[in-house]
Amino acid sequence: MGSIKSFFGSKWGIISVGAFIGVFAALLQKLGNPGNMGICVACMERDIAGAVGMHRAAVVQYMRPEIIGFVLGALAAAYLFKEFRPRAGSAPIVRFVLGVFAMIGALVFLGCPWRALLRLAGGDANAFLGLAGLAAGIYIGTLFLKGGYNLGRTNKTYSAVGWIMPLTMAGFLVLLLMFPKIAGQPQNGVLFFSVSGPGAMAAPLFISLAVGLAVGFLAQQSRFCTMGAIRDLFLFRQVHLFLGLVALVAFAFMANLALKQFNPGFTGQPVAHTMHVWNFAGMLLAGLAFTLAGGCPGRQLFLSGEGDGDAAVFVWGMIVGAAFAHNFGLASSPNGVGPHGIAAVAVGLAVCLFIGFTMRQKAA
Repeated sequence: MGSIKSFFGSKWGIISVGAFIGVFAALLQKLGNPGNMGICVACMERDIAGAVGMHRAAVVQYMRPEIIGFVLGALAAAYLFKEFRPRAGSAPIVRFVLGVFAMIGALVFLGCPWRALLRLAGGDANAFLGLAGLAAGIYIGTLFLKGGYNLGRTNKTYSAVGWIMPLTMAGFLVLLLMFPKIAGQPQNGVLFFSVSGPGAMAAPLFISLAVGLAVGFLAQQSRFCTMGAIRDLFLFRQVHLFLGLVALVAFAFMANLALKQFNPGFTGQPVAHTMHVWNFAGMLLAGLAFTLAGGCPGRQLFLSGEGDGDAAVFVWGMIVGAAFAHNFGLASSPNGVGPHGIAAVAVGLAVCLFIGFTMRQKAA
């Protein structure tokens, strides 16, 4: 076990995990997931919100097995390597609000940091604007970190707290198995399913679940995190985590070429729009929210799998944020930003700046 942990903590370990995510994200797309969306944490959490009826945007409703696998795979890794540590209590309401606005920003751009990288690897030039906004948001967040921003101390707590999110995801899996998708039917029992649009596009259930479990296991051990990679580059000039991002893009690019999924350009890209300012601004908001919360959406899922109740609160904030985004016209579509998306980004930035300026520890 010690040698495995040492490998995942090494340069080649993080590169291997990034390569795995890049290749299998491209394969999931080939097997049926939406274009340049083999894996997108924000989009998949949005689909889950639709599957349980939190929003009624008919084209984005599906109980995505990948998200379930992320949490359960991280749980398995945490138990196997004795890293399951139930903890909570670090400004949960703030984390929830940050999750809400992180999701709103991501849905204005149409993707989480992982999807931004995968869009780039698929040839979508709009991803450059999103990644620039993400980096800018993370940079602003690092300035708050340097200035003493802190969400407070997390405390050890009951094991039940750490089990809530894994048990929730296990329950979602049971529901999906009991009430599976039926072709052409928008609802089967308690779950909603898209019959057209991105929500209707999905790789086979058990393949998606297996990839999710593997990614959750590997990422929990390697500490793979997009936000953490860019934050460490800005704060400490450390490139360890950043190597994982480079590997993800490089291997996804090669896989897309091999699978004939590479389509360069700004226009005609799947589930994307060309409103450049708002591609940048949406991810600016998301990057700032991720930094203030301490991790990108994938990392928050892995942390929730290893017992972090605060990360679970952030995840639920994102799921609720997805419902807000689609219920109130905030989310973008291939036609552009939603009718109230611009206002939502402005409000989100104001809220994040308020949190950043007011939650700072003063020097003794």
